[in-house]
Amino acid sequence: MSCFSKIINGVRFLYDSDFRWIYLANRGRFDGLDDETFLYRKYKACMGKELNLASPKTFNEKLQWLKLYDRKPEYTVMVDKYAVRKYIADTIGEEYLIPLLGVWDNPDDIDFDALPNQFVLKCNHNSGLGMCICKDKSKLDIAKVKAELRKGLRQDYYLTGREWPYKNVPRRIVCEKYMQNANDEDLTDYKFFCFNGEPKIMYIACDHAKQPKPDFFDMNFDKINMRMEDPNSEEIHEKPKYFEEMKLIARKLSSNTCFLRVDFYVINNKLYFGELTFFHMSGFAPVNPEEWSYKLGDWIKLPE
Repeated sequence: MSCFSKIINGVRFLYDSDFRWIYLANRGRFDGLDDETFLYRKYKACMGKELNLASPKTFNEKLQWLKLYDRKPEYTVMVDKYAVRKYIADTIGEEYLIPLLGVWDNPDDIDFDALPNQFVLKCNHNSGLGMCICKDKSKLDIAKVKAELRKGLRQDYYLTGREWPYKNVPRRIVCEKYMQNANDEDLTDYKFFCFNGEPKIMYIACDHAKQPKPDFFDMNFDKINMRMEDPNSEEIHEKPKYFEEMKLIARKLSSNTCFLRVDFYVINNKLYFGELTFFHMSGFAPVNPEEWSYKLGDWIKLPE
C-alpha cells in the first residue's frame, strides 16, 4: 500500500464509521458479538442500509436470515473441502472429483518430496487463506508455505461473516492435483445459483489473475443484465459443452436447500465439481440493478 493510500485510509478511519467498523472487524475486534448483532452491523457497514430480518425481501437480506435460522448438520459436510468429496462421490460419482493427493492435520506432516512437481495445497475450512498453487516445486519456499498453512489453519472462517456451516468444520490441509487446460488458458468457473433446489442463474467467472469480470446467464443461456460488485466482461461466451449436465447435477446437489451455489470446472473437455457455497459473497455484495436484488430474493422461499 502506498503512503498516499495509507493517509487516505487513515482519514477514512477517523471520519467514516462504517469503514472503521469493517477495519476493526477484519482484525477480530468484534469476534465476541453474537451472530445477529454482528450481522446487523456488518450489513449496515457493507451495504449502506439497515438489515431487515423481520421481513427480508432482497437476496442479501435472505442470505443473512438463512445464516441465523437455517442450520442443518449436513451443511457442515457440504462446505468442508475434504468431507464433501465423499458426499459428491456418493451423490453424483467420484469421476467428477479433482484427484486428491493427500490430507494432513499439520503442515509439518507433509512430505513435499513425495508430491509431484505441480499441486495445490489449501485448508478445507476457509476461502483462500493459506492456499499454495505450486507450478514448479523446485522454486517452492517450503518454510513459507508451511507458515501460510498454519495461518490458514488458525483462521476461524465462521467469524468473518457468521456463515454457520463453517463453524464446526474439523480443520485440515488437503492437496489436490494441479489442473490445467492443454492450451494453458486460465480455468473458468461455472457457478450455478440454485433456489430451493432449482438452478436459475449461471455465473461465469474468468481472469482469476486479474480483476474478475463475471457475467450472468439464465437457464436458456441468455445473458442477464446484472452485476454483483465486480464489473461485467465484454466477452461473448459460448454455451459450455456440459451446460445441461451441469444444470442436472446442480439440481440434484441443491435439493433440500433454500439457496446453494454449485460450482464446476470444465478442464480438458471433462467436467469437474468445484465447491458448494451457501452464501454467495457472504451476502454482502450489492446486486445491480436493484430490481434483480428483489427478484433473486423472491426466488428464495424461506422455511416457516
